[in-house]
Amino acid sequence: MSNVTSPSPSPSSYPKAVLFDLLIALLDSWTLWNRAAGSEAMGRAWRAAYLRLTYGCGDYVAYETLVARAAAEVGLPASAGGALEAAWLELAPWDGTISALEQLRPHCKLAVVTNCSERLGHLAASILPVRWDVVVTAEKAGAYKPDTRPYALALSELGVNAEDAAFVAGSSYDLFGTAKCGLRTYWHNHIGLERAAGAQPAELESPTLDALAGWASRFGAAASR
Repeated sequence: MSNVTSPSPSPSSYPKAVLFDLLIALLDSWTLWNRAAGSEAMGRAWRAAYLRLTYGCGDYVAYETLVARAAAEVGLPASAGGALEAAWLELAPWDGTISALEQLRPHCKLAVVTNCSERLGHLAASILPVRWDVVVTAEKAGAYKPDTRPYALALSELGVNAEDAAFVAGSSYDLFGTAKCGLRTYWHNHIGLERAAGAQPAELESPTLDALAGWASRFGAAASR
């Protein structure tokens, strides 16, 4: 009996571009925040406060200001923000990040959409050994996600419509923005965060990026059903 192999996904099945959250979806920034805070508990509390501030921020306020404001909110010293920035280049990718990017690179444009300053955002993006087609920071867009402006700017610079692109989220706050923009979303929920109240479910939620390339390879087929 002859062996029957499944055909490889058609290039047209992939989205034209995949956009990524950077500091949670691709890089393990939690460990860095925990270290700067002195403990995992304080780091988690600090990061949660920061995420709430960016969610409600809208127009861009200096990233460092929000980091410091969140630190004060949870009782951390003013030096915590400086410790975080001093260790910035120690950010490391999650297991599976580089493999997922390498699998997508031949098929899709790749972009970063990050709630960060221009300087720190580009430094963080440069840690990953990939040629980014576009890097959009909150500072460049003039607003923090989930405001639609960062996503829209990235799509405009890529020359891709929202229906032809996918987004990989790190926080469920992204789900508010991607829903408004019409971006189908994979949520890399590595540490098991609760979905924010009112956020729509992602098309696929996973604690790893292992399923990302397969999900992307079926993008066009799923849209046509």
